Amino acid sequence: MSKLALVVTMKVNPREMEAVLKAAKAHAARSLSSEPGTLQFDVLVPVNEDNELVLYEVYVDEAAYEVHHNGASMAIVQKDLEGKVDSTSVVRCKVQE
Repeated sequence: MSKLALVVTMKVNPREMEAVLKAAKAHAARSLSSEPGTLQFDVLVPVNEDNELVLYEVYVDEAAYEVHHNGASMAIVQKDLEGKVDSTSVVRCKVQE
């Protein structure tokens, strides 16, 4: 089985960036502490993009991602981000080791 990585790019309403950052960091911390299959969860702010946020997530496998995606933390962050993110794109990657 391959590890699964996600690169999630969010276009954020500039007035909401502080709230989105806070929610994303809390989601990352909850995921890492309560989901054994979540191996890495980084919140990144691109240097030249004032309204963009990137999440880099790594899971043990697809099943671990499904636990994350359907878990309590995801429900919380979706509610926290409602109306604050203009668009989201996700790139799914197999980790090459």
